[in-house]
Amino acid sequence: MDLRDLTYFEVIADLGHMGRAADKLGRTQPALTKCIQRLEEAVGADLFERTGRGITLTRVGEVLLARARRMREAMEESLREVTDFAAGAAGRVSIGCGATMGEYLLPQICRAIIADAPGLAIEVQIGMSGVVRAALRERTLDLAIGPILPSDEQEFSHEAFGMDDVVVVAAKDHPLCGKRLAIEDLVTVKWVLPARTVAMRQWLDNVFEAHGLAPPTVQIETNSITTLPKLIADTALLSFTSTRNLHPLRLGSQLDRLMIDTTTMRRPLGFVTRRDGYLSPAAQRVVSLLKSRGRDFLEQVTLPGMTDAAAAMPAIVVSRAERAHKRVRQSH
Repeated sequence: MDLRDLTYFEVIADLGHMGRAADKLGRTQPALTKCIQRLEEAVGADLFERTGRGITLTRVGEVLLARARRMREAMEESLREVTDFAAGAAGRVSIGCGATMGEYLLPQICRAIIADAPGLAIEVQIGMSGVVRAALRERTLDLAIGPILPSDEQEFSHEAFGMDDVVVVAAKDHPLCGKRLAIEDLVTVKWVLPARTVAMRQWLDNVFEAHGLAPPTVQIETNSITTLPKLIADTALLSFTSTRNLHPLRLGSQLDRLMIDTTTMRRPLGFVTRRDGYLSPAAQRVVSLLKSRGRDFLEQVTLPGMTDAAAAMPAIVVSRAERAHKRVRQSH
């Protein structure tokens, strides 16, 4: 079975029309017809059937198309591997992460990568956890940085280098701020939350359900909580976000954490890669960097306009919030 025939077969199958395929490939229709005939002789069955002015795949054709694509992807990955090894430190790495890590953690990682391998090109994709995992499966990303999900255990390779708390927040003058709260106090309030497909939203819904309560009433659903601080601050809406967003130079200037243990989600932060996928030398270099320095990156988060002396403030702010939280708990 000729690989060029399989390539032509893919194009014909995608377009569903021999003439258009001939135009795209720069070949004659008779040449493509012979290509299909050779493949049909090899498999012993028809690959196409006519439907009106076009053609569609038979069941055998669908199976062959799936196998042909896998073969092409394997060949492309093999070529990429050889090229990467030939390039050495040069190459390309694709990194995915969520909005919070993209703003706070990724800039430090990129600076370290550039210092370590100046010839390396970095592609960054920002998206929700489900979108990033889908891109990993589709091999358009080499690795993801951010929260490690429970589902990653079964499907991906991963390594944590820190922890993160996701908490309920409200505008600083919200009636619930500064009070002793139980989860029942949150039932009648409306929320700004990500979609139900997002892991942190699912976790919050499950906590409400475990307490025999209806899920949070969502008035605004968004794919980026961090883009809406003013909206949350100007309304009576609650939201759910990482404590790393509560720096005074960011959301912390407008929002406060509600002191309630039940709705505090503690999650590991790290990196995720495909378990059985090839990692280029460039991606391996980044993984090695994250293994050795990931915790340092997380502890040295900076924000635009922050002085060196203020660089450690996120940890200080979180520590102060934790102390206040403990005082509330101890006073129960």
